[in-house]
Amino acid sequence: MQNPVTPATPESVRVWDPVVRICHWSLVACVMLNEFILEEGDSAHEWAGYVACGAVVIRFAWGFVGSPHARFSDFFPTPQRLMRHFSALRRREHPRYLGHNPLGAVMMLALMALVISLGLTGWLQGTDAYFGEEWLQELHEVLANVLLVAAGLHATAALVMSHFERVNLIGAMITGIKRFR
Repeated sequence: MQNPVTPATPESVRVWDPVVRICHWSLVACVMLNEFILEEGDSAHEWAGYVACGAVVIRFAWGFVGSPHARFSDFFPTPQRLMRHFSALRRREHPRYLGHNPLGAVMMLALMALVISLGLTGWLQGTDAYFGEEWLQELHEVLANVLLVAAGLHATAALVMSHFERVNLIGAMITGIKRFR
C-alpha cells in the first residue's frame, strides 16, 4: 500500500522489526568480511557467502509474511509508485515514507539479487563442472564490485534522504523506530 507520512503520523513509528534488522546487518557484516577481511576461496569466505544468501532468503520470505512494513505489498516499486515518487522529486518535494520509498525498494531488490548471484557464482566455482573456469571467477569478481558500489550508493542515499526527509534512516535500521523531526 506504501503510505507516505502525513501530518497525522506520530513523531515516532516502529517500522523495522527484528527480522528485517538482523537480516540487514548480517548482510552488511558478511559483505564487509568477504570484501575486506576474508581470503577469496577460503572456507570462511564461502560460509560468509552462504550466511549472506541465507539472510536474503529469510528476508525474501519475510517480505510475504512479515510485519506490515517488511511486506513487499507495502513497498514494491511498481511503475506507478516510481512515477509518483519521481514526479514529487522533480517538484522538489521529498515525501517521507514509513517503509521503503520506491527508489529504496528498487535498491533493496537489486542488492538482494546481487547477493544471490554472488552466492550462485561462488558455489558454482566449487563444482566439478565449473571449477577453475576463469569467466566464472571474473563474473563473481564483477558482481562483488557492483555490489560494493551499489551498497555504497545505498548508504549514501540513506544519509542524503535522512537529511531531506528529516528522519534518521540509519538509526531506524538500528532501533527499528523512525523518529520524524
